[in-house]
Amino acid sequence: MWISDVRLVLPDGVVKCGALRIEDGYIAEIRTAPITDATLHAPGLTVLPGLVDMHGDMLEREITPRPKANLPIDLALHELDKRLVATGITTAYAAVSFAWHKDDSNRSEEKARRIMETVNALRPELLADHLVHARFEITNPEAGGVLEDLLHRSQVHLVSIMDHTPGQGQYRDIEAYIKFVIEWRKQTGQVLSGDGNESSEAEVRASVIKAQERPKAWEAVYSVAAVAQAHGVPLASHDDDTVEKVALLADLGIVFSEFPVTREAAAEARRRGIHVAMGAPNALQGRSLSGNLSAADAVAEGLVDTLATDYYPAAMLHAAYTLVARGILPLHEAIKLVSQHPADALGLDDRGQLAVGRLADLVFVDERALPRVHGVLRHGVPVYWDRFMAQLGVLNPSVRVG
Repeated sequence: MWISDVRLVLPDGVVKCGALRIEDGYIAEIRTAPITDATLHAPGLTVLPGLVDMHGDMLEREITPRPKANLPIDLALHELDKRLVATGITTAYAAVSFAWHKDDSNRSEEKARRIMETVNALRPELLADHLVHARFEITNPEAGGVLEDLLHRSQVHLVSIMDHTPGQGQYRDIEAYIKFVIEWRKQTGQVLSGDGNESSEAEVRASVIKAQERPKAWEAVYSVAAVAQAHGVPLASHDDDTVEKVALLADLGIVFSEFPVTREAAAEARRRGIHVAMGAPNALQGRSLSGNLSAADAVAEGLVDTLATDYYPAAMLHAAYTLVARGILPLHEAIKLVSQHPADALGLDDRGQLAVGRLADLVFVDERALPRVHGVLRHGVPVYWDRFMAQLGVLNPSVRVG
């Protein structure tokens, strides 16, 4: 099956008008000029490799869109799956959290286990390739045993070591953190005492003190890290803020430093050969909502090689194009941040770039005005195909996804 008359974003540059051939779900040939007898002619469109997201927080919010609203996990996953492919994401790591504290029923060990098992059970029938990113909070030692069991059963594909204790990491500024918690609880309908409508600042301060007193279970961290490495599951650190923290976690064998909050931490990770991932929404907006390191600035300095959705799937594609518009990166290098680099770092050497021998995970983008996804192939099969693409032609490959 040939696709022709398209702009191709290759690893080393852009072909203005070329063609590629798909065979058995893989890219079999690439040409730098169009051909006359193609299955699909798509003039005016740009073809990118499918986007690879190593950290997306959306599934938990899809399951619980409002406090006390708990939807079936399989329903939430199927609905999120459709939205992801419509933004060009063909490989998605669902970030699943274990509770920071006992009263967080939405992130209990049992619920986290059920989410991970559901993702793996439904993986063969989903439009994108969904994998599990387990977020292990170091103040929650009880989750260690659950996570080790899941690792032994091949239910987890990436583990991040996290510390959300107020006063360090993302929440270094205690006063800013208290304001954030109060505002978050207002928005999500969580009512404490006080006037019945707003979270009491005194109660939030008390909860911060309680959180700071929780011991950090490093023994459980070392055990989880050892099991992950034994099973070939990559490790990531999270919200690194100091050179010392990067050094400590580097000794555990981390592959990623995700969302570092200071330039010093990001630079130390890069110096050590560790991949640095930051949030695509941060790069898109040019700033951190928490007042931490700007992803756009860090990319410009060469400190970042991966962008992740974090909480907003569409940010992956738009952040890459925004970096181009700002003159920070050429298009082929910007696209690597959301495709080739995360794929290679995660050991997914069958995808992430338009190259012979790689999976035909392709994204068709209209670059007029804001970049818009019109079609997506996974393994050469359409998984998102809008009216614009239907007018160009219908693909009927013999291969199946999965």
